[in-house]
Amino acid sequence: MRWSMTSTSGAVTTMSEPLLRVSRLDAYYGPAHILQAVEFEMGEESIAIVGRNGMGKTTLCAAIMGFTPPRTAGSVRFKGTEIRGKPSYRISSLGLGYVPQGRRLFPSLTVDEHLKMLKTDGGPWNADRVYELFPRLAERRKNGGGQLSGGEQQMLAIGRALLTNPTLLIMDEPSEGLAPAIIENLIEVFKRLEEDGLRILLIEQNLGVATALAKRQLIMVGGEIATELTADALAGDPDLQRRYLGVEPVAR
Repeated sequence: MRWSMTSTSGAVTTMSEPLLRVSRLDAYYGPAHILQAVEFEMGEESIAIVGRNGMGKTTLCAAIMGFTPPRTAGSVRFKGTEIRGKPSYRISSLGLGYVPQGRRLFPSLTVDEHLKMLKTDGGPWNADRVYELFPRLAERRKNGGGQLSGGEQQMLAIGRALLTNPTLLIMDEPSEGLAPAIIENLIEVFKRLEEDGLRILLIEQNLGVATALAKRQLIMVGGEIATELTADALAGDPDLQRRYLGVEPVAR
């Protein structure tokens, strides 16, 4: 089995399997059947999964990353390796990073302490590089997580995930609660990370963010992937937006 992709150094290799393949993935919280035979693949392109609240998007993140609950069945293959059933720290060590919804920072730890509590093992990402990516964090490095604005907290959550040196970064609702100017800045950051070879699985309700970042849009309804569209097709069809997302059309 072979797998590879463009690295942050620019080296290019070939791959024989998708970066991530989810096959007939079910997830349960007790008797509640949340994910129902979810299937999708992603290779060298970033993708967005969009949907209303309660459709199972965060449960999908938990199922991929090996968090408990939920109880799962089916298959999740990352770089050709089956990861469903593995503990989350093993999954992370394979190159899968995660930015959770709500950031989940330690209020009493400073920015610097958050970034230096992780061992980077000589990978391309370290605290200094995170500060280069987010200069605002460098200015606030002595402030506690609870003293940061929402945008600064999101920068720190992303920077913390990057220190695991991921190949694929899963981000759950990164724009939630942020001002439009901060969101625009984050979109530019995400595009820069993509140019460096990082692939992103974006979980979003904000259709403007989702369509700006990813050409492939998977729409989640009732714990299933209901359909796949291009960003242009979804952004350009008000009826689809209302039907699947319950939102007013986005301006592009």
